[in-house]
Amino acid sequence: MAEEVILTKEGKEELEQELNNLVLVKRAEITERIKIARDFGDLSENAEYDAAKNEQARIEARINEIETMLKFAVVIDEKDKVKGVVSLGSTVEVTDTTYGEDRTFMIVGTTEADVMEGKISNESPIGNALLGRKPGEVVEVDAPEGKIILNIKKII
Repeated sequence: MAEEVILTKEGKEELEQELNNLVLVKRAEITERIKIARDFGDLSENAEYDAAKNEQARIEARINEIETMLKFAVVIDEKDKVKGVVSLGSTVEVTDTTYGEDRTFMIVGTTEADVMEGKISNESPIGNALLGRKPGEVVEVDAPEGKIILNIKKII
């Protein structure tokens, strides 16, 4: 059995939109590209055909991956979150006293994690350390780059 996939409501909607686009738009586009490439002749030396078939395989693999994720998705329910405590789906404003900067993180499941967007996994060192904490608490995190000290300012 596959593992559950923790998603925010927005994350699930994004996956559903991506799946819809892949199934309804990208599949049709790649089918047309393959058809056109076949008309170029000898398939054994047809780079366009090979590229289109590779793209088709990538699209089908992503469709399968998304369908599996959605099948085992557990959506974070806002009603289940304890007010004033960092939990999955929480957006947390912290002061990184180690580097002297304010940072904002959203705690999400690993599927949605994107550090560039400020979305960190609940399984990451920082995400895991923040879970269950309250504003005003100071958290020490053993991160790969060394010890980080975070002061939780507020949960947004």
